[in-house]
Amino acid sequence: MLLEVKNLHVEVEGKKILDGLTLSVEKGQVAAIMGPNGSGKSTLAYVLAGKPGYEVTEGEVLLDGENILEMGADERAAKGVFLAFQYPVEVPGVATMTFLRTALNAQRKTRGQGELSTPEFMKLVRETSAKLGISQEMLRRAVNVGFSGGEKKRNEILQMAVLQPRLAVLDETDSGLDIDALQIVAEGVNRLRSPERSMIVITHYQRLLNFIVPDVVHVLAKGKVVKSGGKELALELEAKGYAQFTGEAA
Repeated sequence: MLLEVKNLHVEVEGKKILDGLTLSVEKGQVAAIMGPNGSGKSTLAYVLAGKPGYEVTEGEVLLDGENILEMGADERAAKGVFLAFQYPVEVPGVATMTFLRTALNAQRKTRGQGELSTPEFMKLVRETSAKLGISQEMLRRAVNVGFSGGEKKRNEILQMAVLQPRLAVLDETDSGLDIDALQIVAEGVNRLRSPERSMIVITHYQRLLNFIVPDVVHVLAKGKVVKSGGKELALELEAKGYAQFTGEAA
């Protein structure tokens, strides 16, 4: 088992968001997490990645049997945890190539590996970006500055492809994308599927799962997993909504 989340309780500014969440993700598995707004989907993503401001009051998160809650965000990244944000941030003044190289070499250093030489790095990025339909011009631009929604998401998939994480968490990566951009992002994600890499795909809508077909679907409501099933569960949610899990009238 690559990831085990056990009885996770999380508060933000004194308000309980996750309430005993338990979840396992096998090596090589693509797990979709669906749920209504406010169910704790993004909170789970941020806690896994180590974002500050989220207080874990109980429970543990094990990656390969090691509790990552004791680690900083950079340590978790070096262990292979990657988070694609719902709204990727802009980094003015830093070229995408510089950003990628700094991130990759920082991870390699933490793992005790040598830095990639400039030619090695350029070759890696050129080959990877070509597969994702990312132009050299886009690589020269500052990170996400002036990028469309689709370009920002594609840039994150490029980061993922270069960093080769063991656990990739995609937080509502379909947010604000038109169907063409969605397909391009999904193709990039599908190319990165591997027996050694697990992915958590967080989404509010079933349509993303037409393109990134999950091995398992988990439904989150009121801060915990309330139902798990195969990909057909996503279709059922699309048809019936979340009322059955939230206790609200449909």
